[in-house]
Amino acid sequence: MDADRLQSEVVDHDARPIRDCVVGQPSTFHGLLKSVTLRPVQGAPVVEADLWDGTGQINIVFLGRRRIPGITPGRHLVIHGRPIMREGQLTMMNPRYELLAAQTD
Repeated sequence: MDADRLQSEVVDHDARPIRDCVVGQPSTFHGLLKSVTLRPVQGAPVVEADLWDGTGQINIVFLGRRRIPGITPGRHLVIHGRPIMREGQLTMMNPRYELLAAQTD
């Protein structure tokens, strides 16, 4: 999916572009999951995903989860929460999320 199309969908979902993110401010982002991985931290399960919206990328972290149905690469979703900087990367911890229907061309 090209960046221009993703950017137009950001507006459709009342989201803000990731490039305009303000750390610590409640935010809504819409995008495409580029990757989803399980990364245990100190023995606890953690699902991490990268959401891309055509303007930037944010890392999403779900603590205490091994798997989340519907959170798969290529899926479109909307997330809500407060972004932080974690290890130099824009991150949202345990966001509320909305899974979106599969995109058709």
